[in-house]
Formats: sequence, structure tokens, C-alpha cells
Amino acid sequence: MAYVPVPKDLTKVKTKVAFNLTKRQLVCFGGGALIGVPLFFLLRGPAGNSVAAMCMMLVMLPFFMLAMYEKHGQPLEKIVGNIIKVAVIRPKERPYKTNNFYAVLERQEKLDREVYDIVHRKEKPAGR
Repeated sequence: MAYVPVPKDLTKVKTKVAFNLTKRQLVCFGGGALIGVPLFFLLRGPAGNSVAAMCMMLVMLPFFMLAMYEKHGQPLEKIVGNIIKVAVIRPKERPYKTNNFYAVLERQEKLDREVYDIVHRKEKPAGR
């Protein structure tokens, strides 16, 4: 009898569309082919077959990486986006700040006293 491995974690199973590839992989490979194949035919005459093939592979490599690379369930563009956020967008130092409820109550009490003084026409001392 044939043995078929069944994964225990079904959340990692992806639906295959055609040629045992997912929709994402088909779109990425299609995009790479749309850019790489015409580039090969444009460069084949002036540069030669081997140079045109190398250029085509270099142009198609990012599409292949987008289609195939995945780490911890995240595709490559999310990983690159996270790296850019950490390295460039967000500040390097993030000091720990708390929202102290007691400090909020003190500020509210100070504001209440100030409003009370304004309402009852008491002026504050000039030194403050």
C-alpha cells in the first residue's frame, strides 16, 4: 500500500493552482517571464547568447525570490518591509515611557485648582 504523508499542521498547507504552484508563485514567475524573455531577445543580437542569458537570469532572480522565499510564514516583501522599518523609519532609541495614573490625577487636580482660582477671581502670584 502506498504511503502518503499528511501534515499535522494544516495552516501551513497552501492551495496549488497549476503545475504544483500557488497563485502567488504563478504571478511572480509570470512577471519574471514577461520581463526576462523579451530582454533576452533584445540583448541576444548585440551582446551574444551567453551574456543575454546571464542578464535575463539576473533580471528574473528577484521575481524568483519573491515567489519562493518565505521565513516564519512571511513572504520576502514583508520581511524586507520590516527590515526597512527597523533600520530606517523607526527611531533607534525608544525610551520606556509609562502612562502613570497617579501623575494624571495630579495634573487633573492642578488643572481643577487653576480653574477654581479663575472662577473665584483669585490671581496667582507673579513669581510663578
